[in-house]
Amino acid sequence: MIINYSLRIDFVRAKSTKVGFANFPLSCRQNVTSAWSKFLSAKWKEASLKTSTEINSNEGSVCNKSMNIVWHKCSVEKIDRQELLQQRGCVIWITGLSGSGKSTLACALTRALHSRGKLTYVLDGDNIRHGLNSDLTFKPQDRAENIRRIGEVAKVFSDAGVICIASVISPYRKDRDACRSILPDGDFIEVFMDMPLHVCEARDPKGLYKLARAGKIEGFTGVDDPYEAPLNSEIVIQMEGEVCSSPEVMAEKVVCYLDAKGYLQA
Repeated sequence: MIINYSLRIDFVRAKSTKVGFANFPLSCRQNVTSAWSKFLSAKWKEASLKTSTEINSNEGSVCNKSMNIVWHKCSVEKIDRQELLQQRGCVIWITGLSGSGKSTLACALTRALHSRGKLTYVLDGDNIRHGLNSDLTFKPQDRAENIRRIGEVAKVFSDAGVICIASVISPYRKDRDACRSILPDGDFIEVFMDMPLHVCEARDPKGLYKLARAGKIEGFTGVDDPYEAPLNSEIVIQMEGEVCSSPEVMAEKVVCYLDAKGYLQA
């Protein structure tokens, strides 16, 4: 934005000999000059604010739709990295209520795959909120952004040929589906920890259900915020009667799926 200050400069620098200016007393000229300076300053701030607002409101669409952003392709691609690692990159998305055993399964699974010589990385929901997503709250819009970011990071790991294990509540179906949509077909493997609410609440390893029931935590999934169960998960982990399988048994179920689908070899 260009603003012409010539009028202000001429006015301020005007000599008393100029027509229309000479007859004003010095104090009057100073007052008029000061008022004019304040007027121009106010207009400048107003224009700047308007421009800033327009830029901010359009920033997302401009960045997302810019024709100046081009994907730079590298000569070393996913297939090459997979050949090096002797495995296929994918995302194992473990979802379920708090206390359902997501993190427990993630750790058991990464250990089982590591023992087989497979490279993995766990993206734990709580851990991610300590860093990358530390600026987000638990409001619906922030929860959606939390999952979007984790999905994008998981996609990068998968593209690197790594078996990425994401352990997050991810309560909203549309957010999980959005993460699935950015990956090649078959590379998003949803594992649903289908544990009853009363079982998860009885475990309550972090004491969060107790706090939520006492009204000290708002918007807690399963208490006063919904959990939308998956409709077509690749793997479902459930209790056998009143008994929950050991972490090792649950992990082996996922390993068997990966093996059958060819993810444990290039």
